[in-house]
Amino acid sequence: MNFLRGYVRIVDRLNHWIGRVVMYGIFVMMGILLWSSISKTFFLPSLWTLEMAQFAMVSYYVLGGPYSIQMGSNVRMDLLYGEWSERRKAWTDAITVLFLITYLIVMLYGGYDSLSYSLQYGERSPTAWRPYLWPIKTIMIVGLSLMLLQAVSELFKDILRLKGDDIPREVI
Repeated sequence: MNFLRGYVRIVDRLNHWIGRVVMYGIFVMMGILLWSSISKTFFLPSLWTLEMAQFAMVSYYVLGGPYSIQMGSNVRMDLLYGEWSERRKAWTDAITVLFLITYLIVMLYGGYDSLSYSLQYGERSPTAWRPYLWPIKTIMIVGLSLMLLQAVSELFKDILRLKGDDIPREVI
């Protein structure tokens, strides 16, 4: 049980810190899109702005996902769930998080394959700007890995709740 508590503490702190930092990525996207609008209106349009905004959005979304899971901000069908006991919620969450873990493992496998290909062949985007794709694929692998770690943390929290431990949902 101490291992489970330690794992939850470490992973939750890591993802909480990363999530709080990545949260400000919205301003990076806003800056890129603002520059895109200004350059298209007053100057020559920049080739890099749209694709860079897409890369920033992917980074924001993928690296913010574990924080969202940790905070319980994910979408949940609350038709029946809200009325259930804490024990029944823990059982249901434990079962559904196993599906999430399976999905994330498959995604990581495919992502790793895609990253390997990108590094091996120097894959570039087919746009006029033609940036290398391995940096964003690396960020996706890191984000999926952090999400997998957080999903396992949520599973451990559910196990601890089923054993009678009172684990808080958020890290403070």
